[in-house]
Amino acid sequence: MKIVEIEIRGKRLTLETGRIAKQADGAVVARYGDTVVLATAVADKTSKEGLDFFPLTVDYQEKAYSAGKIPGGFFKREGRPTEKEILTSRLIDRPIRPLFPKGFYYETQGIISVLSYGDENIADILGIISMSAALTISDIPFNSPVGAVRIGRIADSLVINPDLREIEECDLNLVVAGTEDTVVMVEGEGQEIAEADLLEAIDIAHQEIKRICAIQNELQTIACKEKRPVTPPVVDEELRKAVTEISVERIKGAITIPDKLRRQKALDEILKEVIERLNTGEKDITMDIAAVFNDIEKNLVRDMILNKNIRVDGRHPDEIRKISSEVGILPRTHGSALFVRGETQCLAVVTLGTAEDEQRIDSLEGESSKTFMLHYNFPPFSVGEVKPLRSPGRREIGHGMLAERALKAVIPTKTEFPYTIRIVSDILESNGSSSMATVCGGSLALMDAGVPIKAAVAGIAMGLIKEDNRVVVLTDILGLEDHLGDMDFKVTGTEKGITAFQMDTKIGGISHEIMESALEQARQGRLYILEKMSNVLAGPRDNLAPHAPRIYTMQIKQDKIREVIGTGGKVIRGIIEQTGVKIDIDDTGLINIASPDGESARKAMDIISSITAEVELGRIYLGKVKRTVDFGAFVEILPGTEGLLHISQVSDRRIAKVTDEIKEGDEVLVKVIEIDKMGRIRLSRKEALGERETR
Repeated sequence: MKIVEIEIRGKRLTLETGRIAKQADGAVVARYGDTVVLATAVADKTSKEGLDFFPLTVDYQEKAYSAGKIPGGFFKREGRPTEKEILTSRLIDRPIRPLFPKGFYYETQGIISVLSYGDENIADILGIISMSAALTISDIPFNSPVGAVRIGRIADSLVINPDLREIEECDLNLVVAGTEDTVVMVEGEGQEIAEADLLEAIDIAHQEIKRICAIQNELQTIACKEKRPVTPPVVDEELRKAVTEISVERIKGAITIPDKLRRQKALDEILKEVIERLNTGEKDITMDIAAVFNDIEKNLVRDMILNKNIRVDGRHPDEIRKISSEVGILPRTHGSALFVRGETQCLAVVTLGTAEDEQRIDSLEGESSKTFMLHYNFPPFSVGEVKPLRSPGRREIGHGMLAERALKAVIPTKTEFPYTIRIVSDILESNGSSSMATVCGGSLALMDAGVPIKAAVAGIAMGLIKEDNRVVVLTDILGLEDHLGDMDFKVTGTEKGITAFQMDTKIGGISHEIMESALEQARQGRLYILEKMSNVLAGPRDNLAPHAPRIYTMQIKQDKIREVIGTGGKVIRGIIEQTGVKIDIDDTGLINIASPDGESARKAMDIISSITAEVELGRIYLGKVKRTVDFGAFVEILPGTEGLLHISQVSDRRIAKVTDEIKEGDEVLVKVIEIDKMGRIRLSRKEALGERETR
């Protein structure tokens, strides 16, 4: 067994190998505080025939026993991956994927299992570190160890790896991953953070990342297996020359066609003709021809941007495609918007619900609920394809969460706006940055629904073309530029600052200078888009849509909650049946009443007010005689509240029996003449009748 360790923020981070999972190609147990994860890496021994991409799968799984819990449900075992597990799998995959050598086409699987879950809020970070360490010590080719940290900001102070309690106080929450030399991945959210503050956080995070990479190198020196040899793909130069001679000039013309479908059709036709002319031997070389063709296309697109500052659709590097928007386009929904940027089109729809519609979450951290959700759909017709419809994949869940983080910063609190909010983004057409279109469309739809958001939010995707020292940062990238470029850099925010941030690279990282330039270019682009959006709808509408539920709030004392609910919920069910409203009461006594009309809500509020009303000394009530006794009668003056009407206070004359004047079930006017220290109430019919005659 080999162990290396380092101290980070007062706790030991340890990496251990050689004790468990020894038949995997690489296995590392990482521990920080009470959180322990196991990462294993295994690659097939034979290459997949016919592949031109690296077949990597990364799966992160949380064991319920790690938090001392038994899974819910009938089967009492872990089931399909949760949304958090899918998002964490993506988080771990993204920084390590670019660091495998070209030509390694062996199917590779990384599995990260949470074995013990503490309050450190670090299982995802340990997942990145342990997966990198497992690959580093294995015989699987892997170019460089990757380290990762979470960095938050509390009261203007940056904190490395904030725990579950601290993260609630953070106005910045970032996960940063990188090698010893550079940052390769960033993902997170903030409360309108300035670009300079974001850069400072990334720089500080990278200093810790270097130390984490160093202990992985140390582990490699004492536990590494010999790496498998990798043969880089070799291109037949004669074939390259032949494909170039036939197609290069025609490709140059095709890549300048602005329309995506027409451009792709032209390129497909050229490739088809090249294959027909060159694939004439006994051996099928279709894939080799396609690989050369794609290389030529990639180099021509990149050269055009680097040398001419012109992109395939004719734009300059910092130019944004044409933007158009509409709001309120669907009559029965609570809020809707159609946002179009170039050939990317997003339909965003807002639905407002009650507390019953909150999403209940049972995770290792405990039970919680969400009152704001964003769901992103990417149907195949949006890119002109035919595919079977399935449940949301990793990409859809990831894009939806990025947009949700972007908008979460401006959503009002439950006290300010007691609704559950759901946004659905349907991508109707796509050519780059559909997740950022979702942010823009979602922001407009929220305002159309009358949700009092703090400010409008816009998003923009940045790209990068880098060859040696030549660098061009691209604003509002196309799908082709994402595919052929070196970076996908998404930034969302308001006029004041950044609300969400995600960066992935394909070249093993980018420098501080490039990131700074990209952030400033993104800021300019974001402000431009926000101005275009404000021309359509400048702020939230004053009123909710006609079909949205109306929620009215009232506050009662905590000791009155059980009176409103009643034994077994009898009272509250009666109010709901009588008025047709929905009622939610929290532990503080805050009551939300949802109703399609104001009259029903007011009726329910009047009933609740009568139940929770406090008895006032000296006030006259119309009460109901509940029972009589020799010395008087007990009269109910408020629902569930009775007082004693003594025989001496029943009439202004002397009576022998109470029942000579009043009987059970009678309604009588009574005055509250005393409330003692124990809360007992004394009533007087005599004084009540006297006051009425006086008036």
